Order: sequence, then structure tokens, then C-alpha cells
Amino acid sequence: MIDIDIARRLRGAGLDWEPADGDWFVVDNELLRGDPFMLSSMVIERGVSRHGQNVFRFNGTTEWALDSVEQYEAVWIPREDQLREALGEAFLELRREVREDGGSFVVSTADREVRAPSAEDAYAGALLLTLTNG
Repeated sequence: MIDIDIARRLRGAGLDWEPADGDWFVVDNELLRGDPFMLSSMVIERGVSRHGQNVFRFNGTTEWALDSVEQYEAVWIPREDQLREALGEAFLELRREVREDGGSFVVSTADREVRAPSAEDAYAGALLLTLTNG
């Protein structure tokens, strides 16, 4: 799972989120930032508030006394497949480099390579650079 700071930067760079079952998110406040949630119609479902805002409703007592959270309060934590899909045609290759000191994953796009300890982090870095023309 990518770090919330990278997820925030992706959102700020323009990565749009159309919430769907199976998506991971965190509630971006000090108390809940470390607890990722997964959208699921059985546990956390999408809805619309009285004011027309997208909300995530926590069914029953599954998650303490948390009834709902507006979408703008949540930070999407995209999965590896979602990051790769968001790269679109810019994505060329994912490969693993193994060295004596460990290794890394490398995502190649048309104009850069991004190395990171995990495939998700490499995809996120490449996507962030692509979105920001970095």
C-alpha cells in the first residue's frame, strides 16, 4: 500500500477518484490516518449526503461509532493495478532489479525510469512525475 503522503500528492496533481468497491482509502485526520478502509457494499458503501456531497457510510457498528465520512475527507490509496492503469499509454515496463544490497522495482515510461522498493511505490512515483510533467 502506498504512503498517504504520496496519495495526497497524486490527488493534488490531478488523479481523479471515482470510488468503487475494493478501493482503499484513509480518513485524513490525525486519529484515523493510520487506519485504511476498503469500500465494500457490505461494510462501507457510497452514498450522497443531504447536501449533495459524496459520502462513505459505515454500516452498523463495524467501525466504532463512525456513521459516515464525506469523500473530500478521504484520501484514496490506489492499488498497484489502478496506478498502472492511470499511467495508461505512458507505461512501458515494470521490472525487478536484484542486487546484493537488496533490490528494487523499476517502472519505465517513455521518458523516465522510477526505482522504488515496491512495485506500487515505483508506479506511484512514475505516475506523480507524469501528472506533474516532472
